[in-house]
Amino acid sequence: MQQANTQTAAVGRYIYAIIPDQGRRSLGNIGLEDSEVYSMGDGRVAAVVSDLADGRIRPQRRNMAAHQEVLKQLLHDLTPLPAAFGLVADDDAAIARILKDNRAAFLDQLARVNDKIEMGLRVNWDVPNIFEYFVGGHPELRELRDDYFRDGANLTQDEMITLGRSFERLLEQDREAYTDQVEAVMRSCCREIKRNKCRTEKEIMNLACLVDRADVKRFEQAVLAAARPFDNNYAFDFNGPWAPHNFVEMDIQL
Repeated sequence: MQQANTQTAAVGRYIYAIIPDQGRRSLGNIGLEDSEVYSMGDGRVAAVVSDLADGRIRPQRRNMAAHQEVLKQLLHDLTPLPAAFGLVADDDAAIARILKDNRAAFLDQLARVNDKIEMGLRVNWDVPNIFEYFVGGHPELRELRDDYFRDGANLTQDEMITLGRSFERLLEQDREAYTDQVEAVMRSCCREIKRNKCRTEKEIMNLACLVDRADVKRFEQAVLAAARPFDNNYAFDFNGPWAPHNFVEMDIQL
């Protein structure tokens, strides 16, 4: 097994996903390098692959888009175990070995996500200045800020650190409380919920939700219900469906 960004190799098999084996299937020429995407199975599980003439696959937009398009097409009628971008097996024998050695783990995970999809939910503070917004909503932070700036004095380094720590503490407290509040509503339609790390200071939560295919409408309705107690200073955004990236561990043992 090798990563695709290593030195040029002989013809290999680029791996997109693992699926239940339902016989050989072809998705057409939608893979990397416009190659045919097809399945290789052992009767129980199958790898979705395409032939790769050059082992140097860079994480360029077109390559990553092709990888995601394959997962999108698979998701129309089943739930795949998505592989990370850039995974290449040397040949058919290597694929067969991967399927044999990891069959039990693959079957367990396929059962876990069967007939489910992943939906994302992000909530942000939709305000011009997050610090000033917190100052307006948290008297203890406002009093500390006003005390430090009294008489027009410049903040010392210690005061800046103290003020920053107070802001961060309140930020995390509000994130935790709001996430608990939203999750309490979303659990009515989600099999599992995973909290991902917030990417920006204004982000309150970044949730990955494992949802039954039949419950997508219920998920959307739950998002509306969860957003109802929040005013216009909060922005709710959901996305999907996706392959269950956040609920699959593709720890392939060779």
